[in-house]
Amino acid sequence: MSGHSKWSQIKRQKGANDAKRGALFTKLTREIITAARQGSGDAEGNYRLRIAVDKARANSMPAENIKRAIERATGSGADAEQYEEITYEGFGPNNVAVIVATMTDNRNRTASEIRSIFTKAGGSLAPVSWQFEPKGLIELPLNGRDPDEVTLAAIDAGASEVSSPEGGAIVVTTEPADLETVRQALAAAGYAAASAELSMEPTTRVDVTEEKVARNVLQFIERLEDLDDVQNVYANFDIPDALLEQLEASVA
Repeated sequence: MSGHSKWSQIKRQKGANDAKRGALFTKLTREIITAARQGSGDAEGNYRLRIAVDKARANSMPAENIKRAIERATGSGADAEQYEEITYEGFGPNNVAVIVATMTDNRNRTASEIRSIFTKAGGSLAPVSWQFEPKGLIELPLNGRDPDEVTLAAIDAGASEVSSPEGGAIVVTTEPADLETVRQALAAAGYAAASAELSMEPTTRVDVTEEKVARNVLQFIERLEDLDDVQNVYANFDIPDALLEQLEASVA
């Protein structure tokens, strides 16, 4: 698991305060609205909406909020919102490559905010997507089961890669088009996913081993993630477990 993924997992496990949770719900709502607009309001027949709804549920978003977001997208609700999906790429501290996926109703505001964060961190906007590839990621809790057994089940379901056990779970990697098929096959075999999502995974990685540099990189990523218009941030840095543990106490 990359340093960025592991750090995000630590933050989820420690929980978020009300302000952070409210911001998360806003991002989840935007994803649900956009997915429903592009497809339909039926999560069973709309693959992207299904992923968005599952992610919302995994983050304890109330069912009423999810329903209201779908209604706003399909026209059965009173509100109407339209978001544009824009991706930004660049280099952050320590030459870390970053892809920022946004949904915005004001592209000028979003571009200005993201450019400011890159500039203040000593980075720059530049093409970096060649250092990433799209993948599907499924997190499977072990729940006391034999990791080898779960790994074999994932391979049988069509996984292209399975991680070593970590934090009581394994991460199953799939080709993007196979994500839902593999998730359904695992569910049918009795292995329910904690999460399933499309991601941009790095093909090259930058090792970050100094505490000051690691802190600068993580603060840069968190400033991006805190922007209302930012849905996901993908980065190619790796931080050793021991150093991550040192930094964990600083998570609010």
